Amino acid sequence: MVTHVSAEAPGDERGALLSFLDGERGGIRRALLGLTDEQAATRPSASDLSLSGLLKHLAEVEQSWIARARQEAPAVQRDESNWHECFVLVGDETVASQLAYWEKVAAETESFIRSVPSLDDTFPLPNDPWFPPDERVSMRWVLLRLISETARHAGHADIIRESLDGATAFELVAREQAG
Repeated sequence: MVTHVSAEAPGDERGALLSFLDGERGGIRRALLGLTDEQAATRPSASDLSLSGLLKHLAEVEQSWIARARQEAPAVQRDESNWHECFVLVGDETVASQLAYWEKVAAETESFIRSVPSLDDTFPLPNDPWFPPDERVSMRWVLLRLISETARHAGHADIIRESLDGATAFELVAREQAG
């Protein structure tokens, strides 16, 4: 569901992009309102996607892209052996712990993006087979990538939540605003 994102200060492209990213994060957070960890782990469709899995995936994706932009290794290395764990809570992970982690990641994203000299600054994509060799992308590109990834999964979250208990995005926004 589209929610209003306040206008940026004139000339604040970073602020506008960060606000749109946070607006999309809100779609995931709202979809989890009032659910237990067990409900959030439910997969009500043919897909293996769950709300808690989407939450974990998005936190990892955001952290890994910002780490790449910093030219650091992601906190969690994923490959064929552990890719499935990207979409499911394991061990002592909970929705609350993943929300707290994502909040920390979001603060780090904002701090980093606000600190780079220019959104035109670039960094190399990893040497993975799904990326073009020797490709560089800008800080603007990484923000747009995060917005599109989060928006896509926020749409998934709307459908999953409605399938779980009939709650629509409009109802969840009203619940969130009610406190």
